[in-house]
Amino acid sequence: MAKPLTPITVKNAKPGSERREVRDFGCQGLYLVIQPSGAKSWAYRYRFAGKPKKLTIGPVYISDGKGDEPEHAELDQPNTLSGARELAGAAARQVAKGIDPAGHKFRERAAARRRAENAELLDRDTVEAVARLFVEKYAKAKTKSWDQTARLIGLKADPKDESKLVKTETGGEVLSQWGSRTVHEITRRDVHDLLDAIVDRGAPVTANRVLAAVRKMFNWAVSRDIIEVSPCAGVTPPTAETSRDRVLTDEELRLVWRGATAIGWPFGQMVQELILTLQRREEVSGMSRHELKPKDLNWIIPKERTKNGVEHEVPLSNAAWTLLEGLPKIGKAGLVFTVTGDTPVSGFSRAKERLDEEILKIQRADAVQRGENPDDVEPLPHWTLHDLRRTGASGMARLGVQLPVIEKILNHISGSFRGVAGVYQRHSFADEKRKALETWASHVLDLR
Repeated sequence: MAKPLTPITVKNAKPGSERREVRDFGCQGLYLVIQPSGAKSWAYRYRFAGKPKKLTIGPVYISDGKGDEPEHAELDQPNTLSGARELAGAAARQVAKGIDPAGHKFRERAAARRRAENAELLDRDTVEAVARLFVEKYAKAKTKSWDQTARLIGLKADPKDESKLVKTETGGEVLSQWGSRTVHEITRRDVHDLLDAIVDRGAPVTANRVLAAVRKMFNWAVSRDIIEVSPCAGVTPPTAETSRDRVLTDEELRLVWRGATAIGWPFGQMVQELILTLQRREEVSGMSRHELKPKDLNWIIPKERTKNGVEHEVPLSNAAWTLLEGLPKIGKAGLVFTVTGDTPVSGFSRAKERLDEEILKIQRADAVQRGENPDDVEPLPHWTLHDLRRTGASGMARLGVQLPVIEKILNHISGSFRGVAGVYQRHSFADEKRKALETWASHVLDLR
């Protein structure tokens, strides 16, 4: 009858003329390997993806009878019988989770070798150090949305000194996982693992954005001769995206306006200004009083704050100007939407959640007034603040505003103004834009 191995049988096992393996019936898959030279080691045999595999655990440790047996936490250390069984059990649990123990061990050893080879580069070539350089030297200079890229990576402007970068509370998507590793260690598999984890938690579009950010970062690192090849090479976005087409109905827009009134300063008024001006969230939230021209009722967004790098003149309707005049003036920086006086408002996700909660309360209150059951009320279908921009553009078209005027209001340089037309068409459309925005504001106020 087959019996489990014991420390005595392991110690007394004799070598033969050929290498042989003795199965341990006390632990499934564990084998004592005996070489002709008398050297003994442990191996764990298993099947993975339908193929037989072997994990080498390490040399056998045979007690000298004095106790003090070494720890067996490291696979490369000598192991007692009990230690080998524990490690075989751990490997079996990896297999159950869909992890190949031998492959995992190989990758860990390779990573350790890379860390040893690059020990002298640990300070300057960590992912965090390179990310900081990338944001400072490239992203800030080349992209208007550098702060979004930085946040995905795990960095943000220091609230006390915006010229400096600090880590975000969570470390973002990248630094929370790779921050202390060197860029030389990151492999294509690491990139896939990072993206898969984001997709698995239900954020596939965020995974696409993270890939775009780290691809730019590693490509920049290649251009600076920090690394030779980007680990993002050949990695495709995990999720196919389609352009959004959500346009709020008049009734939905009315509810958003009422909900914005309910949540009040500062986000409520900011949302209402988004509706009235059709400008981007970052442009409205970062509005400065220095950009406002009371004499002409104009708002001049400097090219440094526009997405396309073109200065943009927004004629403000009477409703939009009246709203701005009623806002409190906080701090000396001249920011319109601020609670600190030094930085624009932020925390849009939480503000949007509050707005949705207020809208649902309003819907239920309206249902009660109509004599309906408020519990039967469904919240608005998913919408974003950017949908207000599309809603305004669609609403203007419905009111008879011509497409070129709408594109000028949106500060688009594609569409009617791409190519040759964009070069030779220099008409500002100032009067047409003002008339269109007044028409739109009147429509919104009528809904209210």
